[in-house]
Amino acid sequence: MAPVARELSAVTGILEPFQTETTLEGQVQELRSVLLEHGKVPVTLVGFSWGAYLSFMLAARYPALVKKLVLVSSPPFEEQYAASVTQTRMTRLNKNDQAGAQALLTQLADPETPNKNALLAKLGTLMAHADTYDAANAMEEGFHCQYEVFKDVWDEANELRKKQILIQMAKSITCPVVAIHGDWDPHPAEGVNDPLTRVLADFRFVLLEKCGHRPWIERNAAENFYKVLVAEI
Repeated sequence: MAPVARELSAVTGILEPFQTETTLEGQVQELRSVLLEHGKVPVTLVGFSWGAYLSFMLAARYPALVKKLVLVSSPPFEEQYAASVTQTRMTRLNKNDQAGAQALLTQLADPETPNKNALLAKLGTLMAHADTYDAANAMEEGFHCQYEVFKDVWDEANELRKKQILIQMAKSITCPVVAIHGDWDPHPAEGVNDPLTRVLADFRFVLLEKCGHRPWIERNAAENFYKVLVAEI
């Protein structure tokens, strides 16, 4: 989120918290500590992708810390919408990349495979192409991949989603919630819009056209994305 943080820093004060903890609860508490130590609470919390889930959970656990929640490109909140994500990504790849992605998934699933951090990084690069509609800017390199952290935290989150605990957390959220989502994002928009519309009292959904998973790199959507985001914060 560094490019977005830099852009928004021209408008208001910005924190870009990093997650280093290896469990879901650890990451929630880590984010809480950062906000209390460095932020002027209550804050407007903007979460992208996994960060949308993390921000959602924090707002449910500690509603006094969050005055508005903005979910960017969130994963779906109910299991029925999640099954299509990988399939959608695979169909957008050419045959060679499909074979490469499948091989990487097989290797990652094998407990005996060494150096999974590098394999996860390669898979992420392939999926990023499938996630993007029309990139105007090159995607910046992220931090070093940590496969075990990724797997453990996502496994915990998936369990919460399967058991419908995740969506039930919405009942504890007291602030306004806005979701911004691209119409080309492989995470289906209805998987965010429909569940949250049912359970949140103050919820608004913004769908960006010709926009993939990272709105700020999209040629057709970046300007509108920043316009919406600045208006919300």
